[in-house]
Amino acid sequence: MVNGQVVCIDVDQCPQDANGIGAWLWSGPSPAAADACLILAHGAGAPMDSEFMTGMAERLAVRGVAVVRFEFPYMAARRRGAGRRPPDPQDRLLDCWRETYSLLRQRISTPLAIGGKSMGGRMASLLADELGVDALVCLGYPFHPAGKTDKPRTAHLAGIRTPTVIVQGERDAMGKRDTVMGYSLSAAICLHWLASADHDLKPLRASGFTHEHHLDMAADAVAKFLQSSARCSLISF
Repeated sequence: MVNGQVVCIDVDQCPQDANGIGAWLWSGPSPAAADACLILAHGAGAPMDSEFMTGMAERLAVRGVAVVRFEFPYMAARRRGAGRRPPDPQDRLLDCWRETYSLLRQRISTPLAIGGKSMGGRMASLLADELGVDALVCLGYPFHPAGKTDKPRTAHLAGIRTPTVIVQGERDAMGKRDTVMGYSLSAAICLHWLASADHDLKPLRASGFTHEHHLDMAADAVAKFLQSSARCSLISF
């Protein structure tokens, strides 16, 4: 752990619904004391307490960002012993995001951002404008399926209005730098590139960088972006 307070919110404090929504992991200060607050969703294959998710949440926590993690229904079912299963249909993933955001928005009065790793970030990006969130964070955005650059997932990104930061590895198989630079993206999007990094932000050993270094750089970029967005949001209230 990187000196970030981690609390698993008790089911009695926040009862789960039939889909398991409501069991969260909290890292960092309380929202009232935090510089910013971020709801962070996991990717398609790993849970909210994976090494990547935990490491990023803890890094953000020590940078003054409160982070809440949750799981989509299929991943919550896996945790309950249902075995490996594919992600839920997109409509169900989006409904889970809407419900999670609504529950947390009732409890958090400070500026609130949403985002996630890969799929979790993409689902958040589809709802950011609809929900009226203060900012959007995508860690390794899947601009297209691996090996299928002819099937971009970028139509909504051309007109997104929510202030957005995307932290992307230059050699990400779902969005290399050369490919992404050819897309038409909204001026609200800030791209932060990590040299020689893959979809998990891990660099080639020959690059001279370490994974820990890149995760630290990602956390720096996200924290600065959220803290800036939070100040703008407070001024507009």
